[in-house]
Amino acid sequence: MNWKDTFKKNLLNYLLSVLSIVALILVWSWFSKRNNAFLPTPGQVGSKFITSFYKPIGSVTMVGHTLASLKRVFGGLLCAALAGIPFGTLIGWNRLARAVLQPLFELIRPIPPLAWVPLLTVWFGIGETPKIMLVFLATLVPIVVNTYSGVNLAQKDNIAVGKVFGARGTRLLFDIVMPSALPSIMAGLKVSLTLAFAVVLAAEMISAKSGLGMLIMRGSEGGDIALTMVAMLIIGIIGALTSALFTIIERKLSPWRTDLH
Repeated sequence: MNWKDTFKKNLLNYLLSVLSIVALILVWSWFSKRNNAFLPTPGQVGSKFITSFYKPIGSVTMVGHTLASLKRVFGGLLCAALAGIPFGTLIGWNRLARAVLQPLFELIRPIPPLAWVPLLTVWFGIGETPKIMLVFLATLVPIVVNTYSGVNLAQKDNIAVGKVFGARGTRLLFDIVMPSALPSIMAGLKVSLTLAFAVVLAAEMISAKSGLGMLIMRGSEGGDIALTMVAMLIIGIIGALTSALFTIIERKLSPWRTDLH
């Protein structure tokens, strides 16, 4: 495929993406004008979006609320990645570790993240620590599962070729197995990002003086649906941007994958 064909394909994809967003806004506008009591118009939400950045809500502007949620989300997600990727690699790579650790992990795995809320509240109170710990516990599971699945599914032919050329132990793991497992690891991080926002919003709705979850609850309780939708819109934008960032990172780490380019 030459550069002209690539440009046309990318342009078409871009236009289709823009058209889908425009179509959503048009449908939203049409429906909200007929049911404004249940759904604010795009103009009302846009106006609330702009004013929320300079007019404090609960003594904090929208930037402060957004940063509070991001700190909790990425603090817990980073801790989960630092713990989950090595843990999942160990389970997937070492048979003895798999025999000892996997049953313990499978015992904890089915527990819903929100079931930890009462214990975390008792152990850490109602400050920042339990919220970050809740995100950590929620995101650890998909990271571990995707990591050890990726390690297990590493192509046996590649491993065999590596052994023929003298690769053993950690060199075989890091030069052949981990690059093969990278797509699964990145998929786990993307799933974990969604879970992180879900649980942090739930935690903020229960007890928080700042954060996007608190704004959603405040808008719901006060009948300010536009405020609720603004918080939801910001979450969607952050999620889409972060997912795109993960894809860029994966593209840099996996230059051989043509499906990412």
